[in-house]
Amino acid sequence: MPMAEHHGEDCCVKVAVHIRPLIGDERLQGCKDCVAVVPGKPQVQIGTHSFTFDHVYGSTGSPSSSMFQACVSPLVDGLFQGYNATVLAYGQTGSGKTYTMGTGCKDGSQTGLIPQVMDALFNKIDSLKHQAEFQLRVSFIEILKEEVHDLLDPASVGKVEVGSGHTGKITVPGKPPVQIREGSNGVITLAGSTEVDVSTQKEMAACLEQGSFSRATGSTNMNNQSSRSHAIFTITLEQMRKLDTVFTADGVPIEDMTEDYLCAKLHLVDLAGSERAKRTGSDGLRFKEGVHINKGLLALGNVISALGDEKKTERRCPCSLSRQQTY
Repeated sequence: MPMAEHHGEDCCVKVAVHIRPLIGDERLQGCKDCVAVVPGKPQVQIGTHSFTFDHVYGSTGSPSSSMFQACVSPLVDGLFQGYNATVLAYGQTGSGKTYTMGTGCKDGSQTGLIPQVMDALFNKIDSLKHQAEFQLRVSFIEILKEEVHDLLDPASVGKVEVGSGHTGKITVPGKPPVQIREGSNGVITLAGSTEVDVSTQKEMAACLEQGSFSRATGSTNMNNQSSRSHAIFTITLEQMRKLDTVFTADGVPIEDMTEDYLCAKLHLVDLAGSERAKRTGSDGLRFKEGVHINKGLLALGNVISALGDEKKTERRCPCSLSRQQTY
């Protein structure tokens, strides 16, 4: 989202750090927190190194419960003004990305950012329903080994568990891989992906749950249910605003100017975890997955670096190095 235009700020990319607390197994192993938060500052220290971000949550930083209001709620508001936005969860495997985003499908007790987006979105629509007509669509895809798959494909038969070791083949049920295409107007589309019209929060949540259940996962030494793909949940909001009737000098109403159409998208992305083969114990098929994951994350890092650098944004963004970044 071009926050420089929408919020009067000078950067279109904001970074927030969410520090995960130690889990039970880590405490039993005697692990200790290695990240310290500088009091009163959005800054963390790891050993002798310090890093400054826009926000720091968890540990002794700001409470995790305030993350949505500060970081994501303004992007939801921006949708209603026609601004596109993207929220990315990036980090090492096992660091809590899926939990933070809310793309897990265990039960409703784990409220991540996406369920909070749904709450805010439908509350906003309800408050503006007398001023505009709204239409919502959602899509849910995953990028697995540089192939794009539709997680809302009705033909999908269930969850994909990626086998470990040297044997086995990754297969994702349903339709053939989705094709990424660029139109003559420069707009990127996903040929073959499912877009579902939704009118209630319950319907949108059902799409999230269905796609999350179908997502590819596998076990590594660092995470027994590691996401092996990049998942992108996209909400498209179309609105037809009802404007005041405009009249000519003769008092004749100009019907063509009584409505205003806006369309915007919010991409909510749960990236596969960056990993080192030595620490994850990856070999064979799992090792090849890790290579694809790290390749995509490296390309993404280059794109974000270019977007955040005024000098680099004058040149073409390096978006063609990976399917993940092309989309």
